[in-house]
Amino acid sequence: MHSSSMEQKAPVFSAANLCYAAVLTALVFILTFVPRIPIPLGYAHLGDAVIFASVLFSSRRQAAAAASIGSALSDLIGGFPIWIVPTLIIKFVMVEAVFWVVRPDKEPWKLTSLKVFLGFLLSAVWMVVSYTAAGGLLYGSLEAGLTMVPGLIGEGVVNMAAAYAIAACFMRVPFRGYGYNLKR
Repeated sequence: MHSSSMEQKAPVFSAANLCYAAVLTALVFILTFVPRIPIPLGYAHLGDAVIFASVLFSSRRQAAAAASIGSALSDLIGGFPIWIVPTLIIKFVMVEAVFWVVRPDKEPWKLTSLKVFLGFLLSAVWMVVSYTAAGGLLYGSLEAGLTMVPGLIGEGVVNMAAAYAIAACFMRVPFRGYGYNLKR
């Protein structure tokens, strides 16, 4: 008996792809959890640098999973459980923003190109605006959310610079990411 439901299909995630996504998730978690710099209603961190860079070297699914899960775990373990749901959504959209600008057609990109800068910038601006709005909703006033803006802007700028440094290092290493081949 031959049925389309009986056909073997390639797995969405191979063991290697799952392991790669798990390593990215751990890196996002560690760099979000460990270097925490207090800002009103939360903390700034370096996890977004891994998120930005992972978009360049990974598949969309791997980057989105790592960004959302790694950041949400940091909120859970770090004592900010009220932020888990907003973080899951915000980090997912951050990845989508970079993919939409930098790799919509999966064509090769140049680290120094304007589209990489604009992808990182759009993602960072989304992060600032969405965390400000979420802070306003969670704490009952837009003023509360606005207290986070200076810290979030600083976090976005620092993470963009760190993402460039991470990406430059990755480009110098013979590496074949699970989702994107680096032939530069």
